[in-house]
Amino acid sequence: MEFYLKENGMRVDLNYGELSISGNEDDGFRPFQLMVASIAGCSGSVFRKILKKQRMEIEDLTIHADVVRNPEEANRIEEIALVFTVKGYNLNPQKLDKNLELSRKNCSMVRSVEDSINITERIESIELSR
Repeated sequence: MEFYLKENGMRVDLNYGELSISGNEDDGFRPFQLMVASIAGCSGSVFRKILKKQRMEIEDLTIHADVVRNPEEANRIEEIALVFTVKGYNLNPQKLDKNLELSRKNCSMVRSVEDSINITERIESIELSR
């Protein structure tokens, strides 16, 4: 990847399109947003693949992320709490928890930062009826 200087930040051209990065939300994505998005996106993608392999009937999956930053240390990210809301049929809470643990072990983004950012995950399941 090559990053290019622009007036209020940086940009990178990727296969999917151009990504603008800036400390100001008016000029691009903020670096901490990209960090949280990469962790939630990776974790969610791996979790979904595991659920699909196990043929669990999932209708929807959303992830809410709460972030704690430390203003005393350059606003570093200290904690990310991810809440996975799974909507589906015949959901087994124990199996969902086990699959979430497995996804954590296989998510490269979580594994990359697990020694420096406290990441917690939990599941809220919503049973749908037919």
